Amino acid sequence: MQRTIHTKSDSSHVQTTIGGYALAIAKALEHSGIDSTRIFQAAGIAPSLLKNDPMCRLPVATLTQLYKVCVDVTHNPYFGLTVAKFVHISNLHALGYALAASSNLMAFCQRLERFFKLASHACEIKLTESGQEVCLQAKLLVDVSAETEDALMGFLVLAMRQLYKTDFNPLRVGLSHGMPRDGGKPYEDLFRSPVAFSQPAPLLVLSKADLYQPLAGACAELAQLNDNLATSYMARLDKSDVVTTVRQKIIEYLPNGDCTRDKVADAMCISPTTLQFKLSQCDTNFHDLLDTTRKELASSYVQQSSLSITEITFLLGFSDTSNFTRAFKRWEGVSPTHYRRDGKPLEA
Repeated sequence: MQRTIHTKSDSSHVQTTIGGYALAIAKALEHSGIDSTRIFQAAGIAPSLLKNDPMCRLPVATLTQLYKVCVDVTHNPYFGLTVAKFVHISNLHALGYALAASSNLMAFCQRLERFFKLASHACEIKLTESGQEVCLQAKLLVDVSAETEDALMGFLVLAMRQLYKTDFNPLRVGLSHGMPRDGGKPYEDLFRSPVAFSQPAPLLVLSKADLYQPLAGACAELAQLNDNLATSYMARLDKSDVVTTVRQKIIEYLPNGDCTRDKVADAMCISPTTLQFKLSQCDTNFHDLLDTTRKELASSYVQQSSLSITEITFLLGFSDTSNFTRAFKRWEGVSPTHYRRDGKPLEA
């Protein structure tokens, strides 16, 4: 019988999912009239170990076994869709809170792409744009159950509706598993859009116009605080993830005005040359990571009215506001003052 991994050490050799996700499965079982404690025990999981803590992890293989037991006892081939209705933003910890505070659904999707590893190692989220459509694809890295796939895609759509508007629907949905024997109507009822099965990867096709509408719960400060926290947790979960570790150090050192490759390398107990080599293996370098991290922070900081442009300048490690303004225009196409007043200019 498999045992739950509950660890604060490096998880790079074990594909895991955040433990808080299992709390949603427990609620779905209870909703179906099933004792979740008994089911968790049958799957080799001690419910007492499951906490809303990003460092409490479930192996993906254990989650697959849990879903198998759940489907057997509920006689519900659509159990993953049921779980989707019980996944709460808080089950994803810092990532969830950052998603909830996003300025729009595009920022929501970009956070998923950047931080999804905190939620699960089972897949990577990739965004691609084509005309007036944006495709959010879940690139599966390991074998997962159909229920895992259904719960993820269902949760994303339901969360978008909650944050944006209740009549929001994706343009199209793709799922990599086959259609259940009883048909696809429950999927069409939840997604309210065409659903294709046996696709190369799970995906949501979304309207770009919807993604850029402002969200009522947007809060740049809360989003940034939780972005930073998510980065920190990801670095702790996988100490071999050099890119995330460097990002974390850049965020830490920028306000001191002394964020250099040598200082970051020293903090990581490696030489600057070794750091450069490790980053090159990830198709990046320190300068690009510094620039990208500054850009992401700048966009968030400028949306926070409590911060002056001068304060933001020094928080990002620039020597003066003119240097910051030039960099911001390169990133966003407008000055920080214009961006704060009118937002990002619409694409042509």
